[in-house]
Amino acid sequence: MLRWWNDIQFANPELFVLFALVPLLVLVYLFRLKKQKAKITLSGVQFIPKEANKIQLYARHIPFVLSLIGFSLLVICLARPQSSLSWQDVTTEGIDIIIAMDISSSMLAEDLKPNRLEASKNVAMDFISNRPNDRIGLVTFSGESFTQSPLTTDHSVLKNLFQDVKNGMIEDGTAIGLGLATSVNRIKESDAKSKVVILLTDGFNTTGSIPPLTAAEIAREFGVRTYTIGLGTNGMAPMPYQNGFGGTSYQNVEVRIDERTMKEISQMTGGKYFRATNNRSLAAIYEEIDQLEKSKIEVTEYRKKKEEFFPFALLAGIVFALQFMITNTIFKTIN
Repeated sequence: MLRWWNDIQFANPELFVLFALVPLLVLVYLFRLKKQKAKITLSGVQFIPKEANKIQLYARHIPFVLSLIGFSLLVICLARPQSSLSWQDVTTEGIDIIIAMDISSSMLAEDLKPNRLEASKNVAMDFISNRPNDRIGLVTFSGESFTQSPLTTDHSVLKNLFQDVKNGMIEDGTAIGLGLATSVNRIKESDAKSKVVILLTDGFNTTGSIPPLTAAEIAREFGVRTYTIGLGTNGMAPMPYQNGFGGTSYQNVEVRIDERTMKEISQMTGGKYFRATNNRSLAAIYEEIDQLEKSKIEVTEYRKKKEEFFPFALLAGIVFALQFMITNTIFKTIN
């Protein structure tokens, strides 16, 4: 009971000023008692028990005391007692991220281990694991672009979709502009405080109906910050191919990345360009992006209030009913 009372707050505490009427009511009551005093002459008092006199003397004030208690309870009701249930909930500012990944045949080059595509997938999944509070989606592009996963907080499903990504899912080529445009389209309606695209490619834009810089302008218009990653070693990289005997052979292919365009895309959208020449540098790039786009955690306190006047109103009703009953039975005056 004491704990319950400690949790009580009042919506209108200023109404407690009505308690100032209590001493005024007491003064009025005492004044009326003084005026109502009457003198009775008796031949003797030997037949009136002294204890009965004292009990009756004090008992006559019961109706007034009950009225004061009822009045006090009504004042408490008017002050609107409320219990407050509070708790803390951890929320984030909300960062939505689309990872746009090149899955063209050149991503099978093995200058990263086991190859560029698998290395990109593995590092991206580690990145996702470190951001449990963000919505993340996946767009893949080659000759066309495809939404592998819309924005989601179900990262276990997202990782499974990452594992299913492979070269040959869509027509070959490198449609960087189309991949970025599809990513922007997936994130543009987001109400997140920060909207980010991480675009990873190992070459030049060779196809697609939307040029990369046009897609960057669209991203800028929708406030989508784009981090671009150029993937591939410096010089030559071993590229596997199917020989005529049903096996796999390798040939060294020059690594050519359109770094100029990648830098322009990131500058136009407020992002940053990175170059990943091996697994370690790729992991370091994602770590840096992770720090640049760190979710800020806020602690929000919620309060749920419940009106608690009913017990006081019920008591006031009982007290006034008791006063009425006593006044009209035991203490009923005969005119």
